[in-house]
Amino acid sequence: MGIATKPDIAPLLNSILAGDCLEELRKIPSESVDVVFADPPYNLQLGGGLTRPDQSKVDGVDDDWDKFSSFAAYDEFSREWMAQCRRILKPTGTIWIIGSYHNIFRVGTVMQDLGFWILNDIVWRKTNPMPNFRGTRFTNAHETMIWASRSEDQKTYTFNYEALKSFNDDLQMRSDWLLPICNGAERIKGSDGRKAHPTQKPESLLHRVILASTKPGDVILDPFFGTGTTGAVAKRLGRHFIGIERDAAYIAVAQQRVAAIEPGDDEVLKVSMGKKGEPRIPFGSLVERGLLNPGDTLFDPAQRNAARIRADGSLVCKDATGSIHKMGAHVMGAEACNGWTFWHFRKSGKMMPIDVLRQKVRAEMKSA
Repeated sequence: MGIATKPDIAPLLNSILAGDCLEELRKIPSESVDVVFADPPYNLQLGGGLTRPDQSKVDGVDDDWDKFSSFAAYDEFSREWMAQCRRILKPTGTIWIIGSYHNIFRVGTVMQDLGFWILNDIVWRKTNPMPNFRGTRFTNAHETMIWASRSEDQKTYTFNYEALKSFNDDLQMRSDWLLPICNGAERIKGSDGRKAHPTQKPESLLHRVILASTKPGDVILDPFFGTGTTGAVAKRLGRHFIGIERDAAYIAVAQQRVAAIEPGDDEVLKVSMGKKGEPRIPFGSLVERGLLNPGDTLFDPAQRNAARIRADGSLVCKDATGSIHKMGAHVMGAEACNGWTFWHFRKSGKMMPIDVLRQKVRAEMKSA
């Protein structure tokens, strides 16, 4: 028997599949993409046109693709495309779905029914939302994104915590994102001066989504590609994309838009990695490499406690022996301790944490 190989997704990369969303999704191999970003129809048809106080018409969503006969029809459509996306996602993949109050609660229910596990709901607070012209309700100033893994028991997925913290001036990134809507020079318009797409998303929103949940070289699927915001940002950030779109006019705009993007080089596309994302270095490997030797003495930061290194990488301290972490906790009388930052060695008369030696090994591994 031959060895089974996964279907090749390479022919689909960085392309737009022209056709019906459900039909095209069925053609994509299972477990082949890293992230899905979906901006599905919101089913937000207004009862009649909407005008501003000066009686000018609001260029809202009145396209056929946003019309459904009932909530049940919308739910069934949602189930079908989401089930396909769940099949296509890798076991380590995640999905983002954006919506408004018109549809996001129904979307969330379907996601949970299908087995997705919600990680966060992100509130996109718009700095410049459209006013409520009729004055009959609150100004709708936000949209909601649901970020989810494939299943509850999925333990591994990409979340670039350190990159987002660096992006946010060394503060943890919160789940409320204050970003402008797509307007001005970014808003794509046709030859008639009208919006090329009524619900074009700002590139800043996709930049943050992609930065948060992917790595360079990852594959992002957008089953409602529109005028290509996902593809444009993916290409700029060194990711691959697969788009699905049925409207020929949208496809033409998206192709031209993506073609104009110049991706960054490998160095600028790197994201800050937390320690969890770095290769694990056992303390014993420092002894193997001769960076520390059996019999050397380590000290706590105040030099009140000392421990000697054994050949197997364990420490012996007074009446106990164990790992750098266990012995650090022992001398402190604590339940846990990070031995890498607790234990220090003496070099040229100065005390240095053993973590500097671990970082040296990691640097050597990266340059090898």
